[in-house]
Amino acid sequence: MPQQLPEQAFRDNLPQIIPAQGNPRYRVGMLLGCVQRLFNPAVNEATARVLAANGCEIVIPPSQGCCGALTHHQGQEEQTRELARAMIDAFEPYGLDAIAINASGCGHSLKDYGHILKDDPAYAERAIAFAAKVKDVQEFLAEVGLTAKLSPLRPEPLAVVYQDACHMLHGQKISVQPRQLLKQIPGVQLREPLDAALCCGSSGIYNILQPEVAQELGQQKVMNLTNTGAALIASANIGCFVQISKHLELAGKAVPVLHPMQLLDLSIRGEELAD
Repeated sequence: MPQQLPEQAFRDNLPQIIPAQGNPRYRVGMLLGCVQRLFNPAVNEATARVLAANGCEIVIPPSQGCCGALTHHQGQEEQTRELARAMIDAFEPYGLDAIAINASGCGHSLKDYGHILKDDPAYAERAIAFAAKVKDVQEFLAEVGLTAKLSPLRPEPLAVVYQDACHMLHGQKISVQPRQLLKQIPGVQLREPLDAALCCGSSGIYNILQPEVAQELGQQKVMNLTNTGAALIASANIGCFVQISKHLELAGKAVPVLHPMQLLDLSIRGEELAD
């Protein structure tokens, strides 16, 4: 079943520099991602608003390209190294405190730049320094703390189930931080699915190379998530979002899937959840 791309997916509505609200705390670079920009660009806009509301000046280098995650998954290492060098060149001049990533597949690869470029005499040390600044946006916000006021999400209480992406849980060892952030939203009741560590079947390009197994995993993941009775699924990886949304539709289940940054954004702005 083809995924229809929204019209706004083909243009970014974000400026190069977004000022911090209130007292500036950090200068943060933001990766827009390739698949994220196409399939769910609203996540980038929500992420920028959340970071700004929590005292971050945001830098979005216009020359940023692909991070190399998908080529890395396919074993195309020379192209991955070329993309990694270009990414470092794009972000390095801005004197950033951190580089925030809102797609765990991208974040996993960016954190591995030190290894990917370890044999490159011109980039080896720069790659290590770059990777040290890379943070999943949830990891970063949990570490520095939220300063923006959070309002309840309607309807209240709201039962939310968080989906652990493999590149987040297994690749980056991030599990507690997203839950910590979601629990800070007034009225959110966080529920846990059966077999939370089970892959949804997206896994980079696995759903393309192994569609039958990926379909089984997708069906199982959706069943586990919806069996919690949660009214909403929170997912922090674009591949998982596409896979889970597809299998929810195939199963005839109308459960929205939102990135945790979208939930925080709605809470900060005091807006209603869309029906």
